[in-house]
Amino acid sequence: QVQLVESGGGLVQAGGSLRLSCAASGPAFSRYVLAWFRQAPGKVREVAAAISWTGTRTEYADSVKGRFTISRDNAKNTGYLQMNSLKPGDTAVYYCALSRAYGLVSESSAYDYWGQGTQVTVSS
Repeated sequence: QVQLVESGGGLVQAGGSLRLSCAASGPAFSRYVLAWFRQAPGKVREVAAAISWTGTRTEYADSVKGRFTISRDNAKNTGYLQMNSLKPGDTAVYYCALSRAYGLVSESSAYDYWGQGTQVTVSS
């Protein structure tokens, strides 16, 4: 069983930056695809970014491409999401999740483990 704990959320002004962390406990972190999802009030949960087991492949939603960077440190069992040039539209609860899939999947149903979420609020 894998447990995930996110941290690093908060309130930031538009144009600012935040770095989210996702600490995993349990076996075989390096064998899972890691993704960051987000859910704004009244909206469906959507994937923001995903990274392969070894970190060599990444994918981003069009809305965050060029502003967000996903990474992972398998030695530390930790994933990260660096968010720059934040916009009010980025306001959401951010969740990290792990999937046993071989590819970078965007469907939330493909993810086996989820963190509790961390709130990111971007003021204008």
